[in-house]
This record gives sequence, structure tokens and C-alpha cells, in this order.
Amino acid sequence: MLKQDKLSLGIILGLLTPFIAFLLYYFAVFYPKGQSLGDVLTQFKNNSYLIPKIISICLLANGIVFYLYTRKRRDLTARGIFLVTLLYAIVILLLKII
Repeated sequence: MLKQDKLSLGIILGLLTPFIAFLLYYFAVFYPKGQSLGDVLTQFKNNSYLIPKIISICLLANGIVFYLYTRKRRDLTARGIFLVTLLYAIVILLLKII
């Protein structure tokens, strides 16, 4: 499935990769301190200035996946990943303005 060259696959990967990166970030930073996922999400809800920063960190994973698909010449999939990354970037800018 991941060897296909489809725009829809790129969109799905672009949406899922930051969530997976967030879970990895949670298990690397917060889980060893004994904080549950609910506690971390509540902390982000109470400190809304942290949300764009966390999204930006998680988008680095999209850059890695985008790079891998461009190296394999899967241009439609890479285009979908790039499109979703741009949408995330717009959301980050809007969150910083608000």
C-alpha cells in the first residue's frame, strides 16, 4: 500500500504522521515523568500558546516522510503530504495570530 503513488495516500500520510509524531513525543518527554496523556492534553488546553509549538515539532515528521517519498519518485504522494503540511502551517499561523 505504501508503494503506491496516489494523492489520497499522501493526504492520509500527511494527516497521520503528525499524530504519530505527537505520540512518540509524548512517550519520549511526558510519559517518563509519569504524566498521563489526558494530563498532557489538559495542560495544552490550559496553555494555548503551547499548541502551535507542539504542532510545529510534529510537522518535522511530515518533512521526513515527504523527503522519503520524493527520493522514491512518488510525486503524487509527496504532493499530498506537502498539501497537508501547508494546511497545518496555515493553522499554526492562525493560532499564533489569535
